[in-house]
Amino acid sequence: MVCLGNICRSPIADGLLRHKVCHRELAWDVDSAGTANYHTGTPPDARMIETARNNGVDIGALRARQFSKEDFKIFDRIYVMDRSNYSAVLKLASSQEEEAKVHYLLDHLYPGKEAEVPDPYYGTSKDFNDVFTLVDKATDALINDLTYEP
Repeated sequence: MVCLGNICRSPIADGLLRHKVCHRELAWDVDSAGTANYHTGTPPDARMIETARNNGVDIGALRARQFSKEDFKIFDRIYVMDRSNYSAVLKLASSQEEEAKVHYLLDHLYPGKEAEVPDPYYGTSKDFNDVFTLVDKATDALINDLTYEP
């Protein structure tokens, strides 16, 4: 899960997906990162920690880190929150195979729309709650899409 600073959107996507993967006993590795290094080593934004906690998800132990080329070797899929992060991640790709790993998280809700998860950083508590709800739905759809067996 990738956003700009790795303190709002990607940590909530990371935390929600980890929570659901654990509950469903899926053998998935989940992580998050930012395309910028503004907050490396810091916990998620206190407002997102509180929003997550109010919804039964603990993201307080997560720490921000910057996305790196190594992530392409570690992860099968890389989910970005918006167009800017999509472009930044693709610039680090070394091959078409690596580029093919990069997806918009909301493509699981709105296929092919390149829909963006809004950044709540400069917003209100309602904005944080709205992002939580949106990412909650997207991570449900992601799991359903990737585990569906016809």
